[in-house]
Amino acid sequence: MAKILIIDDEQQLRGLLARIISLEGYDVTEAADCTSGLKALRRCDPDVVLCDVKLPDGNGVDMVAKIKEAAPSAEVILLTAYGNIPDGVQAIKNGAFDYITKGDDNNKILPLLSRAVEKARMQRRLARIDDTLSEQHSFERIIGRSESLRRAVELARKVAVTDTSVLLTGETGTGKEVFAQAIHHASPRAKEAFVAVNCSAFSKELLESELFGHRAGSFTGASKDKKGLFEEADKGTLFLDEIGEMPAELQAKLLRVLESGEFIKIGETRSTRVDVRLIAATNRNLEREIAAGNFREDLFFRLSVFRIQLPPLSERRGDIPEYVRHFAAQFAARMGKRIDTIDDRYIAALERHPWPGNVRELRNAVERSMIMADGNSLTTDCLAPEFHAAAGTAAPDSLALEDLERRHILRVLEHTAGNKAEAARLLGIGIATLYRKLESYGVK
Repeated sequence: MAKILIIDDEQQLRGLLARIISLEGYDVTEAADCTSGLKALRRCDPDVVLCDVKLPDGNGVDMVAKIKEAAPSAEVILLTAYGNIPDGVQAIKNGAFDYITKGDDNNKILPLLSRAVEKARMQRRLARIDDTLSEQHSFERIIGRSESLRRAVELARKVAVTDTSVLLTGETGTGKEVFAQAIHHASPRAKEAFVAVNCSAFSKELLESELFGHRAGSFTGASKDKKGLFEEADKGTLFLDEIGEMPAELQAKLLRVLESGEFIKIGETRSTRVDVRLIAATNRNLEREIAAGNFREDLFFRLSVFRIQLPPLSERRGDIPEYVRHFAAQFAARMGKRIDTIDDRYIAALERHPWPGNVRELRNAVERSMIMADGNSLTTDCLAPEFHAAAGTAAPDSLALEDLERRHILRVLEHTAGNKAEAARLLGIGIATLYRKLESYGVK
């Protein structure tokens, strides 16, 4: 039931309005002045406030800002016996939903109230989504207790509250985007957009269009104006992953944005100004790329004002059990399975693995294990063949490694309902390799 607060010093009118609104199924609270109105606001947390402009201890137009400060999701409709344009304009500026005249606009109150309630509910839903996203991407959600990871987290926490550009370095799969999200959600820009792009995923022409946008007709296929990601991220954060892959021509344009906050779209002649916090990431040694002439030194210095090196999983094997429990719970919920125990030998086999693909590779390994698990436990029987080979353990059921591999691949293919591309992803092999193996098994 939506909650309505009426603030009006005319008791008879207030009571009549309360009865009308109550008959529509709303929960109504009444107050006679600004002071009691603010107290009632904190007590009942209304969706909509109907507030008179002329009150014994204040002005309703000024009250709008106080109400919005105390209850940001609440909508305010101002009521006045003597409507005037300046008051109406100021009320809207202060955040009022609408401004109506008593008597003349009585027939408008209920439809207007319904729209205001709907907007207030939408605002509350959006606030809950924002809170959920902030929680999901908080630093507390970063898994691992190793000293090297904790140092990286501490540096990220310190820089998050500033507007400084950040350069995240480390091997592929170490969680650079996870860190970028956490920095954004701990920053003053948390309510604004977080936009991510992988610089290695586009050609030079496409990447320039993606980042900066273009005007219609500026090149073949540009049928309409396109906003770039810098514009999409205005007032928020732009995450440039694999910055070391950016073509040299675009590096100069990126440097200009960082230094001036301006850029020129493809096919445009005037500058576009944006306010964007930049976080970049790379698995390359940029100093080496500078020496080779592949990366601009001035851009490197501009990006690396604050640099955070993320440790590889091979240097923090003590974090593996925590990752396994987290991923197992995640996939159990998704697959409708239940995992009660994780065998010590299973963990030990994972801890012996070199993990060239880091956390991303570990996540895939656990996902494959969940597919292979027949009961409520993760054991070495669930592991892919390479883990048995590396550990020097016998294959389950005394099967040859080749037979074990065959069984494993067919089980994953069954899980993906025959989707070979998804099966190849889960197995960590190329699609062509999967087709060759299936052909050797006589499977089409």
